Order: sequence, then structure tokens, then C-alpha cells
Amino acid sequence: MLAIDLDGTLLDPAGRVSARNAEAIARAREAGLAVTVCTGRGLAESHFALRAIGQEEPVVVAGGSMIACPRTEATLHRFPMHPTLSSRLVEAILEHGHAALVLKDRHAAGYDYLVVTGEQQHAVDPTTQWWFETMRVNVRLARSIAEDEHPDHTVRVGACARPAALEGVEALVRAEFGGLVCFHNFPAVVEADKDADSVHILELFDARADKWSAIRHLAAERGVEAERICAIGDQVNDLTMIRGAGLGVAMGNAIPDVRAAAGRITRSNAEDGVAWAVERVLVGEW
Repeated sequence: MLAIDLDGTLLDPAGRVSARNAEAIARAREAGLAVTVCTGRGLAESHFALRAIGQEEPVVVAGGSMIACPRTEATLHRFPMHPTLSSRLVEAILEHGHAALVLKDRHAAGYDYLVVTGEQQHAVDPTTQWWFETMRVNVRLARSIAEDEHPDHTVRVGACARPAALEGVEALVRAEFGGLVCFHNFPAVVEADKDADSVHILELFDARADKWSAIRHLAAERGVEAERICAIGDQVNDLTMIRGAGLGVAMGNAIPDVRAAAGRITRSNAEDGVAWAVERVLVGEW
């Protein structure tokens, strides 16, 4: 099995899938590898990339909290957040002056995001607004999490802001929620003319939810052992799959922790690093 991240990995710096990367994935399938995409994006935010590689097999989305079918858009498996936990996290985000971004299982709830602004009506930051408009996701607004009509269908709670502005929320999560949540804080995808490190996204999940948990679920259904999985990624939310896979490959542009955990390092996402890694695997060099 071949498990590939999207942003910073399969997608080049302009957010596109290169012809060489698409061709390498096609050759991997022809050689008998099951291919899955493993992304922090929701399914609706991933369709353009999935179409570019002709993905029909299940994919891991929303940071590992869901496995979905790209053809039918059905959710095949998920690690939902307990409503009490998600509610407490939303309140913590609101207390620190941010709108809370509540990601839903779209197949179950009928929409993608519930944005909770609080009684003070915290503004949705410009990067999130741009993302919603660009990805054409279905968004609902609420002042209170009590207005959530689908509390059982939440898979992620998050906030988007400048890095320093998220420090208080992250410190609170570490102190009060400990092993109850899996969380990541990393640069958000921004418009082409923006500083890539100017805005971060804090993502909070059920403690069971990460990319490796979802990959293991998929692999078990197909009788594929961990030793026969190659995972390629670049960011903090890729660490579990890089460490767990038989072959963990870090992109040339990967953060230091991912590079340190990987068995191999490929070229950057500006240099068709996915294709270069797949080619090494197919010839038996890796």
C-alpha cells in the first residue's frame, strides 16, 4: 500500500498535481500497490486532487478522523469526537477570542463546517474565509455550540489565526485535555501571495484519530501488513504514518521531526518528490 499526503507532498507549491506525480501513481497501481491519499483536508476540499490522480479507492481525510469513498462521497469509517469534549473545546477556543471551526461528517450531517462565533461574534479570519470560498464548502454559522443539531457527527474542532494568537488555546488544551485529544498546530494553506507561515491552524481530534490509525484500518481490510506500507509526507500530522509504516518517506521540504522519523528522504514537492520516491520503490531501490 502507498499512502500519500496532499499539501506539501503530492501538491506542488502552487497547489497542483504534476503530470509526473500522477503518472508515477498510475504506475504504482499497475504494479499492484493499493494507493490511498491521507490528508488533513475534508473530502470536499480534496476532490480536485483526487480527480487528478484518478482516485477511486477509499481515502483518509480530515487528518485521519474519516475514511471516505471519493466516488460516492460516503463515509466508510470515522473516529468522531464525543459531544461533551467537542463542546468544551469550542468554548475554550471562544474564550481565547477565536471563532471555532467545527468539521462535520458531511455524509451524515449534510454540510461541512459549523462555525461557532460566540456571543461576541468573533470574526472568521480572512484565510479561513478565503479557504471556504475557494473550496466551495458548505458552512453554517452559530453563536453557540448549543445550536449544533448534529453533535454526534463532529470529527474535528479547530481555530485559525496568527501563530502567537493560538498559543493560549494550545496551552489550555495541553493542560486540561491531555490524552483526550490528538492535536496539531501547523501553517495553514494560504493564498499564493501570502506568507506561508503567517497563519496557523490548530486542529483538535478524538485521541484515536490520526492518519496511521486510519491507514491501519484500511490495510487490515485488505490484508496488508504494516511492513508493506509506504507512507510519504511532510508535516506534523504525517508523523504517525511516517513512524508506523514499513517505509516512511519524508519530503525534501518536510519539517525536521518528519525528516528525523523517516527511513528515506525524497525530493521536495517543487521537484516531484512523490514521483521520485515511487520510482525508487518500484525498481526495488527502496
